[in-house]
Amino acid sequence: MINFFSASTRMGDSRNAIRECMDAALGTNKACDVVIVNASVGHDYQAIIDEVRALAPGARVLGSSCCGIVGSEGVSESMKDVAIMALRGKPLAVAHVDGINGSNAYAKSVEMAGQLRAAQPGINMIYFLASGIDIANDRCIAGLESVFGPKVTIFGATSSDNMRGVVSYQMVDDQVFEHAAWAVGFADPTLQVDTQATHGFVAVGEPLTVTKVEGTRIIELDGKPAWQQYTARLGLNAATATCGDTIPVGALAECLPVELAAEYGNSHILRVVTKREADGTMHYPTEIQNGSQLWLTARDELRIFSDMDRMMSQMTARAGGRLPVAVFHADCLARGRFLFNRVMKEELVSRMQYPLSRDGVPPPWLGMYGFGEFARLGGANTYHNYTTAIYAIYRK
Repeated sequence: MINFFSASTRMGDSRNAIRECMDAALGTNKACDVVIVNASVGHDYQAIIDEVRALAPGARVLGSSCCGIVGSEGVSESMKDVAIMALRGKPLAVAHVDGINGSNAYAKSVEMAGQLRAAQPGINMIYFLASGIDIANDRCIAGLESVFGPKVTIFGATSSDNMRGVVSYQMVDDQVFEHAAWAVGFADPTLQVDTQATHGFVAVGEPLTVTKVEGTRIIELDGKPAWQQYTARLGLNAATATCGDTIPVGALAECLPVELAAEYGNSHILRVVTKREADGTMHYPTEIQNGSQLWLTARDELRIFSDMDRMMSQMTARAGGRLPVAVFHADCLARGRFLFNRVMKEELVSRMQYPLSRDGVPPPWLGMYGFGEFARLGGANTYHNYTTAIYAIYRK
């Protein structure tokens, strides 16, 4: 049986930060099987790895860079945030690959899924973390499903930096990577996970049409270099604008089928641009076809909060009175301080945590502000952007 332990802190010294989290989460008995770490980009990731391995020598260490964390203690978005989730118990499997990108995401994910299956054939849910820049996230899902099938729930996130869109990091055991992916496969038959995501943005104006594309690389929009056309619609200078400039204001929206829109509470699913090239090519987070139409969006503050409440009501109704033994959580970095002041951000987090809490105390909770989120939609594993995605783990 797998048990979960979490803690978070804001501390400048990376080793002391991890020591504080491990003490708070595990007390004097630090023996565990996996330690998952989310850490803001101000930290020394190698020092984090080394300290976890010193404190829990037998544990696998997995982690990612992020733009802030959410734990059972609350939310923080400083450059020095650290949060952990320690897993103790069997059966678990861990796998990872390096060098994953938009062109090889499917093959790399098949490879990783094969590692998981070989280590533990009874896996029924997968926590997945990939590089947040230059990757085909829909192909990652397809690769994992090619081995495990679509009934295995995939949940997780993509790593981020401090919204610059320059580089993000992944940690695996004793190494730090820039273009890696890792996964934890859960084969505990007493556990099940319920996932859902919501964003609360609305599509506006006339769409942009993709007129030249190669996989995840959008080369032209409306017959013009994609970056120039995209930034022109945003009122930004293409020559000087960065991906970080576009992220808070430049969510791109794809129209959803009617039945999915009803479940999602929104007629569109959103996408973020996290890399662009000098010739104007933009890197999209999923594969896209010529002729696809992409809308710009505007945030609807009231809708963001009301959609959060609707999602939590749906999740608690499905739980049937049960409370989760742990929660993993991925939030778009643009939904943090770049959209809300501190009071509103804490209110949003409170609305997601309170319904899952016992006597006002949240369960072990590991949340991050990243570049993207994985959660089910229409019964299918789906990649999202600009959402709050909740992954509540229940004991059957």
